[in-house]
Amino acid sequence: MSGGGLRARLVVTRPAFTLDVALEVAPGEVVALLGPNGAGKTTALRALAGLVALSPGGEISLDGRALHAVPAERRPVGMVFQDYLLFPHLSALDNVAFGPRCRGASKAEARRAAAALLERVGLAAHAAARPRQLSGGQAQRVALARALAVRPRLLLLDEPLAALDAHTRLEIRSQLRRHLADFDGATVLVTHDPLDAMVLADRLVVVEEGAVVQEGTPGDVARRPRTDYVARLVGLNLYRGAGDGGRVKVGELLFSTIEQVEGQAFVAFPPAAVALYRSRPDGSPRNLWQARIDGVERHGDNVRVHLDGPIGAFADVTPAAVAELDLTPGRTVWASVKATETHAYPA
Repeated sequence: MSGGGLRARLVVTRPAFTLDVALEVAPGEVVALLGPNGAGKTTALRALAGLVALSPGGEISLDGRALHAVPAERRPVGMVFQDYLLFPHLSALDNVAFGPRCRGASKAEARRAAAALLERVGLAAHAAARPRQLSGGQAQRVALARALAVRPRLLLLDEPLAALDAHTRLEIRSQLRRHLADFDGATVLVTHDPLDAMVLADRLVVVEEGAVVQEGTPGDVARRPRTDYVARLVGLNLYRGAGDGGRVKVGELLFSTIEQVEGQAFVAFPPAAVALYRSRPDGSPRNLWQARIDGVERHGDNVRVHLDGPIGAFADVTPAAVAELDLTPGRTVWASVKATETHAYPA
């Protein structure tokens, strides 16, 4: 392995689980690791930090230097933990100065660097505050400053916004994006939140059951999900079938699509594209099937209807439509999707 940035093959073998993930992150690039609980995201992050040992076959290179045999405390890596893990007995300034002091800087030198970083993250006025005196957003910024204080070439962020309330999260997300844009090393972010990933990351790597199942820019992944998890993440109904020109056969249903696909193919459409009817609509529209309502739940300003039938699907409708069509669990309805609302692509 050679060249700038991060290049790694993260192999961690345990009795009931194996992680095997190849990862490349260019200098200045932010890559988000996404995946369901238990997929291996945090294990991958801890392996990069040196907190989890790699199994045979695993290797890590950072800016051309082999890192997998280097102890955690000597790696040029900064990490922001989900709960920040600030030292409760130290001020914000001394929390940030801790890393440089551990790496040989004098107390005065470390505190000067820490003060500059606290100013950079907008917390110069809180330098003397202990962690318990800080808000969640302020603690997050101190944790980021502490991670940057060791001048890392790799920055690791483990669910950095998860502990924040919704209002603070909005503000800190935009601030974090600016700080990451100024960082010239490689950044790896682990998150469950698709919005965090879409806003903060240049590229997404989706991990399921210890393996990469999809990667690409946020736009590419959102447009062409390749697993049920990714489809749910970006809010799409997704099916795998057999393409035949402008049609995709999914089970017993034949979907008309705008795109021409041949062979194994995916077809996807948003829940808002699903129209529901009490009786079969006139004119025999394409992409029409009969379904049973399996559940109804509030979804933002609309209502999400769970459909069971030849395919499982979600439909988003207005509260008025729920009342007008009497959409209650157990009721049979007709569902349809216009060909222009579908998206088909090779599997």
